[in-house]
Formats: sequence, C-alpha cells, structure tokens
Amino acid sequence: MTASPPRRGRWVALLLAAAALAGLVALPTWVRGTGASALEGAVTVQVAGAAAAPQVGGAALVLAAAAGALGLVARAGRVLVAVVAAGAGLLVAGAGVAVLRDPAGAVTGALADATGVPTAASTALTPWPAVALVLGAATVLLAAALLRAPGDWTRRSSRHEVPAARPARDGHEPDERDDWDALSRGDDPS
Repeated sequence: MTASPPRRGRWVALLLAAAALAGLVALPTWVRGTGASALEGAVTVQVAGAAAAPQVGGAALVLAAAAGALGLVARAGRVLVAVVAAGAGLLVAGAGVAVLRDPAGAVTGALADATGVPTAASTALTPWPAVALVLGAATVLLAAALLRAPGDWTRRSSRHEVPAARPARDGHEPDERDDWDALSRGDDPS
C-alpha cells in the first residue's frame, strides 16, 4: 500500500496553520525595556510583537489569503501562491531578526510615550522574536515544499460554473418576451 500524495486541502490547512501561528506569535510581549524620566524615575514598558514588528500581522493576513487562493487555483496559481507564501515567511523571519538585532529600537517608541525620553537604559528580549524567526523559516520551507508538491493541480471544480444558455426548442433564441411569458405561465425561464 503506497501513501497517496498530499491533497490540496492539506496544503490549504498547512498555510492556514502558518497564518494562525504568525498571528499568534505577534500577540505576546517581545521586548521589555526600562527607561528613566525626571518625574517618575525608572519606568518599565512591555512591547508586544504587533507593536515591535507590525509586519508579522500583515504577513499572517497574506498567508490566510494565500491559503484561500490555493483552494481555487490550478498549477500556475499554485506557483504564485507558493511565491507569495515564501515572501510572507521571509517577512516574519525578517521581523524576528530585526528585533533580535536591535531590541532597543523596538522599545524606543513605547518608552518615549511613557517617559518622554526615547532612550532605553536596559532591554530584555523574550523568546518570541526567535520563535518568529523559526516560524518564518518554516513557512519558507513550506512554500518550497508546495512548489514541489505532486498531484493533479490542473483539475478545477466546476461546482460554481454556470451552465450555458439553452436555445429554445423551436430553434430561435429566447428573448425578453419569452422570459416574461414563461414567468406568466409559472415556469422559471433561467
């Protein structure tokens, strides 16, 4: 018994999972910073991922849209969806790297709002920027695997296709009067 190739629905579910994880990783605190003001002394602020790296939330939305598109497209569309998903993964990974490299830059705005001084005396990172980096890399790998995925991606569902109009039985094309006459008889002309 051989394993069947992954179906389109599994890839859609994987992209939706990546989108959900990207959205969730932006919620917790990524950086804590301490600053000082003349009026309050030491002030500690916590910056969530959505504030430290707002592009992560946008990438989550892009991944969700890519998952929706993947359910509708054929082979060429799958390539485009994979490229878009890889770009979103790079965006998430880049956000994690940016905060890991410069945590003070991530808390500057919050400290300026809290103290009026945009300088951090100290910063402390949480593990979430590193999680974003790993998640972004995993999303890029998922997109690469999607490019190489086997399966029949040329078939599309005809579920939403409208059937072609039928000519009338007597050989002439139906017009508005024929439609109104059919409605008057209680028939549906469509």
